[in-house]
Amino acid sequence: MKIGLFVTNQQYLETDMVSALDDQYAMVRMARDHGWDSLFSGQHYLNEGNNKQLQLVPFLARMQAEAGEMTLGLGILLLNLHNPVYVAETVATLDVICRGNFVFGVGLGYRAVEFDAFRVPKGQRVKRFEECLALVQRLWTEESVTHESDTCILDGVRMNIRPVQKPRPPIWFAANGDQAVRRAARLGDTWFINPHATTGTNKRQIAIYREELQKHGKPFPKELPIAKEVFCAKDRPTAIEMAGPYLLGKYKDYSKWGQAEAMPGDESLDQPLESLLEDRFVLGSPEECFEQLRPNWEQLGVNHLIIRTHWAGMPLSHALSSMRLISTELLPALRKV
Repeated sequence: MKIGLFVTNQQYLETDMVSALDDQYAMVRMARDHGWDSLFSGQHYLNEGNNKQLQLVPFLARMQAEAGEMTLGLGILLLNLHNPVYVAETVATLDVICRGNFVFGVGLGYRAVEFDAFRVPKGQRVKRFEECLALVQRLWTEESVTHESDTCILDGVRMNIRPVQKPRPPIWFAANGDQAVRRAARLGDTWFINPHATTGTNKRQIAIYREELQKHGKPFPKELPIAKEVFCAKDRPTAIEMAGPYLLGKYKDYSKWGQAEAMPGDESLDQPLESLLEDRFVLGSPEECFEQLRPNWEQLGVNHLIIRTHWAGMPLSHALSSMRLISTELLPALRKV
């Protein structure tokens, strides 16, 4: 089992972002020094409500200096908001910065304010996503690329900056809905399972994923990652007390932003913490967290666990306390899985 850290990179409006960045350096260094395998962060534009965040690409590029040998990954880049040439050159640059130890994580997105800001019309979002992904890969591998669409015009161009990894970095697909899971199987190297759904939904969707892989003659991926909300303390009541308010605040924001509309079925995120804790979040002692995480490898086949243990407003001391327990007690048990 590989263990990764997801750095939230979202802060309250009143937060000093320079100090917050120092906190994030501290978390990354602790993960690095305790042998965590990977580091990811996510992307949003025009954060609503009491939230702000640094942009993903420069943030990750700076974090690489702290991460040592950890794999870095976009978790995820909102692909259809960007020009394909920008994506191809930017991701190639990140792969060079990381010396080829990099994951290209992509997703469709779900917020209307972001689609509108980048003039991605309704009915064109999936088309633009797939077009961009295909064109990026062509730019990395072909000697001459010609293409014309409403996103870009290329006339026999050759992109000279290319990834270290050949033919390209691994492409991880974030997917919430059933159709997105099928798209992940068809176009991606693996499905990056989200932290929002229950294990029951994940079990149903992993069957969809396997079926779609078989349909396209693709093997099950060697690496199956999942992001999970995890907080370790001496016991479950303490973990809930320390992490609960910040974790619930994060999911209230998700609900306001429309994340639930991208989820399958009745996976509502607008619920009290007690309901969200059932079969979704992982809070407790290291032993309790291990048992709560067990279905991810036993029932889904997950072998890369990416942990978020800090949310907007949480003191750094809380996050580091959780990370210490994860590092010294939970991580060794997970390594044996």
